[in-house]
Amino acid sequence: MNAPPRVLAIAGSDSSGGAGIQADIKTVTMLGGYAMTAITAITAQNTTGVQAVEPLAPELVAQQARSCLDDIGADAVKIGMLGSPATARAVADLLAGFDGHVVFDPVMVATSGAVLADEETIEAFGALMRRATLATPNLPELAALTGMPCATPDEIAAAAHRLAQDHGCAVLAKGGHGAEARVTDRLVHTSGDFASFGDARIETRHTHGTGCTLSSAIATLLGHGQPLEHAVRLGRRFVIEALRKAPGFGAGHGPLGHQAVRGGSSSTGSAS
Repeated sequence: MNAPPRVLAIAGSDSSGGAGIQADIKTVTMLGGYAMTAITAITAQNTTGVQAVEPLAPELVAQQARSCLDDIGADAVKIGMLGSPATARAVADLLAGFDGHVVFDPVMVATSGAVLADEETIEAFGALMRRATLATPNLPELAALTGMPCATPDEIAAAAHRLAQDHGCAVLAKGGHGAEARVTDRLVHTSGDFASFGDARIETRHTHGTGCTLSSAIATLLGHGQPLEHAVRLGRRFVIEALRKAPGFGAGHGPLGHQAVRGGSSSTGSAS
């Protein structure tokens, strides 16, 4: 039996279990990985919003990650909410010598609308993107990171290519914030090559943690040895199935049904 891929998630804790570290652990586990964590912030939140945030000291965040890497090691790292520019820089320094895959979800705004990163933190994201295999911004985040409009397919492609060129990592521009009936995600490589992934929009209010889930899924699949494009394709299938199987909890943006996705996105099988 092959050992499971070791995946370190560096992100904030979601007390309601739908996003952040909790979504990361569920996703990594359901996709056959071994999940480890470095918690960047404690949040009090639920499906209606974020009620409180307490960032942890950058040194403690880095030490959590170092403790995992020095002993168990990791095949992939997923980075989500960081909480402060000092933490972003500490994580970038920590990963300077890491030779596995890094998937960076530049979390700035929660599904509920709560702002989770200030301008200085966003500026510090550059060092992390330069280390990343893949960055996974949504359209508002892509616009904030590039200062470019992201309203049309051509504008989105241009902004994603600029981000990829500027930081030397592939970029998955997630189209969920668009208004189209089909959600199209665009994977842009530093070479300018690209691939598009499209699916009919699922009309649901249960979308809490979709970005966390997708980035963790891709990191786990990369840890399994999947090529980047296939990891993105399979990761998207996992998210779609989790959206369809949402348990219906909460009064606001409810959580996904991670626990119900069994066998729908094999780490080694073909995507439909």
